[in-house]
Amino acid sequence: MKILVTGFDPFGGESINPAYEAVKLLPDCIGGAAIVKQLIPTSFLRSGRVLEEAIERVRPEAVVCIGQAGGRAAITPERIAVNLMDSTSPDNDGFIPTDIPVCADGENAYFSSLPVKEMAAAIKEAGVNAALSLSAGTFVCNSLMYRLLYLSATRYPGMRGGFIHVPYLTGQTVGKQPGTPGMEMCDIVKGLIAAISVVAEQISHGT
Repeated sequence: MKILVTGFDPFGGESINPAYEAVKLLPDCIGGAAIVKQLIPTSFLRSGRVLEEAIERVRPEAVVCIGQAGGRAAITPERIAVNLMDSTSPDNDGFIPTDIPVCADGENAYFSSLPVKEMAAAIKEAGVNAALSLSAGTFVCNSLMYRLLYLSATRYPGMRGGFIHVPYLTGQTVGKQPGTPGMEMCDIVKGLIAAISVVAEQISHGT
């Protein structure tokens, strides 16, 4: 059993991205599943290609993509991805899309096929702040989640997939607006392990 876990590189002027920094610290096995780690570029156009290449290489039973949501105070499993690329800020390639579909032949939206409620509950049980999210935004995080679920629906039936947003690291909040929430890396890693453990359990039980 293999779970592909991805994390983005830094963007928006940040020197680090807690998503991939946390992914790198995950153990190589969680809940009996081998954890395969993949860096994803914060690029609307390149991120999906890198993800698809990794899925083809690894052939995982599940994919869990991790991204940064600066301003959130909790680890937030995402419930839905929409078929829309729309931003006022450039990605790492300088691309600023306006009202462009992620996949021209895709559905308007796809729901996560991961047990998001159970994941959020497990994160909380691990002592880490968590909440469900109903919007992954319209930046690269949503685009990657949508591409993942599109691939699952059209090319890799049976592969489960979804997305989790993590807050800024505490150190990233220095110099930002007062009150900007952050989370310690140890808590982000602990929360992700708890969430991925639920995914591994679901796969092993075939539920």
